Amino acid sequence: MILHKKEEIIKKEFQFLKNWEEKYEYLIDLGNKLPKKSYKFRSEEKLIHGCQSKVWLEAKFDGSRIFFEADSEALLPRGMIAIMIRVYSGLFPFEIIYSNANFIYEIGFQTFLSPIRANGMFLFLKKIKFYAIAFHTKTSIRSNGRI
Repeated sequence: MILHKKEEIIKKEFQFLKNWEEKYEYLIDLGNKLPKKSYKFRSEEKLIHGCQSKVWLEAKFDGSRIFFEADSEALLPRGMIAIMIRVYSGLFPFEIIYSNANFIYEIGFQTFLSPIRANGMFLFLKKIKFYAIAFHTKTSIRSNGRI
């Protein structure tokens, strides 16, 4: 599924929620559905620094698409990362690099999340884009015969 369609699905899910209490409940429900990772997964190199709660992210590249796994120790961040994984996992690196993440604003996360939580979400997005740039660069170098 392409990025735009994934974003539209998420936006529609949030349109049906009447108030921010329902949106919080929905985020917590999404977080509860995210598979909990082992302590081995929760390593220092996967930790995203700067988040209020501990959040771990791992990216796997199959040669063309990136797949993400993540975990958090807190329910609300788990829900937020569940959304980000649904949107960005399985995409080509260039799709992630050039995405503008407007769906975050259209849902209204920046208005109902605390500044610290919103910052954590953007740090998570920044790390996703970092992986996309790294894998895209690696692929470009290989295709140009430099490795």
